[in-house]
Amino acid sequence: MKKTRLALVMLVSAVAASVAYALLQQTKPAATADQGKAAEKSLVGANQVRYSPISPQLAYLQVTSALALPEPLIEPLNARIAYDENVTARISSPIAGRIVKIGAQAGDSVRAGQPLLWIDAPEYNSAIADEAKSQVDLRQKQAVYARAKSLFEGEVLARKELESAQTDLALSGAENRRARQRLNNLTQGLVSDMDKYVLRSPLNGVVTERKANAGSEVRPDAPDPLFVVTDPTHLWIIVDVPEKYIGKVRVGQKVAVDVDAFPGADFLGEITSIGEVLDPATRRVQVRCTINNPQRRLKPEMFARVTPIVDESRKLVRIPNGAIVTEGLYSFVFVEKEPGVFERKRVSLGLQGREETYVKDGILEGERVVGSGALLLNSELAGRN
Repeated sequence: MKKTRLALVMLVSAVAASVAYALLQQTKPAATADQGKAAEKSLVGANQVRYSPISPQLAYLQVTSALALPEPLIEPLNARIAYDENVTARISSPIAGRIVKIGAQAGDSVRAGQPLLWIDAPEYNSAIADEAKSQVDLRQKQAVYARAKSLFEGEVLARKELESAQTDLALSGAENRRARQRLNNLTQGLVSDMDKYVLRSPLNGVVTERKANAGSEVRPDAPDPLFVVTDPTHLWIIVDVPEKYIGKVRVGQKVAVDVDAFPGADFLGEITSIGEVLDPATRRVQVRCTINNPQRRLKPEMFARVTPIVDESRKLVRIPNGAIVTEGLYSFVFVEKEPGVFERKRVSLGLQGREETYVKDGILEGERVVGSGALLLNSELAGRN
């Protein structure tokens, strides 16, 4: 009887152990499923890597859209944006005096002839008085000459007296012209205030600088202009081109301009002047470019990078250097085919800069390229093989 009970207990224990083991085997994959899913990845094809949407590896990948830009001739050169001096006026007072009123502020749009400030200037009042006196003297000399001529024709006056009157008239006329031209030079040919001298803008544009305050004294030999007026839709770009690149640039050549304020927004300019003298210290030649700035996004004194281009109509895809994986003689990039799926493509490279590279063949504009994390994807493919 005891043996029967012992056998029965052993049988029950064995069955219980078998059931527990079976349950453990079923629950073990379920317990680790969530952990495995997070790191799950499957390799699709010979050159593709697929990650699940919650895979932690995706956090190390930075994907950007490839941009197509004109093919560059040389690597980008450092440059500086400057005023276009053909449409810029640095305005100072031609006479000494004291500012009594300001007519424009920095940032204001002004028209040619618009008052910028009013100056209490004794020299201006003297110019007005000189012009008025010369007018009176001229009329008097004209009357004297007319009488002398009449008397001479009546044989009452000697020729010597007529010639003297004629000389006085000529001198008076010259003085009147001098006084009038001096006054016109001060007033720029416009009707001015009879009390105060008015400094006006010589052109249409925008006031970009103002160094004038009410009550301040001004003089013609001041080192800085009172106002700078310019047309901000037209700018110059000054580039110092290294000696080795001088033979690759020419007047009329298009250039791509890039600034830190608008990354990825390349502006297009044109070379208009190449310097004739090489700087012996820097071994560079100054090249001037012009650029249209209709939206006024570019500002004078901005730093820029200028890239002379081969042909405006021919464009290449530009990608960051971190996107390139090199194996032997060949270069590859990873392109996102769909969320979580990345395909390795072989590319043919063009000009390589310090931060970015132009691609001649292999990817198209708009394709999403892995810029940061390409080495991680490449190691996944290498691990598979």
